[in-house]
Amino acid sequence: MVYADTAHSSVVMDIESGRIFYEKNPHQKRLIASTTKIMTAIIVLENSDIQKEITIGDEVLSMEGTNIYIKPGETLTIKDLLYGLLLRSGNDAAISLAIGTLGSEEEFVEKMNEKAKEIGMKNTTFQNPHGLDDKTKNYSTAYDMALLSRYAYQNKMYREIVGTKKYSASSPDKSYLWYNRMSLLSRYRYCIGGKNGYTPKAGKTLVTYAKKGNLLLTIVTLDDPNLYENHKRFYEKYFQEYQNYTIIDPNTFYVNSYFVKEELFIKDSFEYPLKKSEIDKIKTLVELYPKKQNKIRGYIHIQYEKEKIGKIPIYEKKTKKEEVSFFQKLKHLFRR
Repeated sequence: MVYADTAHSSVVMDIESGRIFYEKNPHQKRLIASTTKIMTAIIVLENSDIQKEITIGDEVLSMEGTNIYIKPGETLTIKDLLYGLLLRSGNDAAISLAIGTLGSEEEFVEKMNEKAKEIGMKNTTFQNPHGLDDKTKNYSTAYDMALLSRYAYQNKMYREIVGTKKYSASSPDKSYLWYNRMSLLSRYRYCIGGKNGYTPKAGKTLVTYAKKGNLLLTIVTLDDPNLYENHKRFYEKYFQEYQNYTIIDPNTFYVNSYFVKEELFIKDSFEYPLKKSEIDKIKTLVELYPKKQNKIRGYIHIQYEKEKIGKIPIYEKKTKKEEVSFFQKLKHLFRR
């Protein structure tokens, strides 16, 4: 059965390789609502000690939409606030984390935009850390958000938080019990995390991860009225069609050349997601240098059709110099 993609913009990307399996309006700028909080979490994780305590300020009183209902004067750890940010989509948690991490919302937003450029998110602009779009607006694309999703997944604490179904926290004032609002985590057995969002202007937005066998994917859909079913159908389709194949295995790949006397070897393996029908489209090309360059003697270049998809460095084994005894040295001396 063929299902229609119900999103205005969408991308299906392999996390390990970055290969895109599917895209629809991938570079169309759209409001992204609370999927903004993926970037918020990463900026906090990369710029703070998560055990540090934050005293909540009056800024939370102006936060509308989804909140965790923290109060001015209350004290919580950054770690607890991150769970409130990503599980319950707390806008009050977002503003508290921004100010608590870098001193002001303006400085935090500047850092968000710097990170976006660093990741390669060329069509993204952040104006706030929460995703509300009445006064200030965050624009991105499905492709840029897939880049962010892939980058964020490298952070162990982020992975742990977005993959959590339930979390309890407490302050001196009260206790909290938060359930993850991103319900695909409970609806779909291969889902391992993600972040949802919604505003009337942005529509429903969703970024998720799922893993089956040796394949790990992320999906982004923007303005999607049927987001959870859409993601599930995408995952089922691409898990069925693709798997990771080992293209280069250092234990079996032999590097040989008539022009190089030294023994050559590789240390790294290389895997790539492919359909069975695509395996024959992979080519490997060996490039060797006349001399070593920074300990590297060359590269194995991997191509899919004409596209370069990776390279593996080639090294040469050190040859042990034969030790010459004292008597051999004397013998050599008297032969002159």
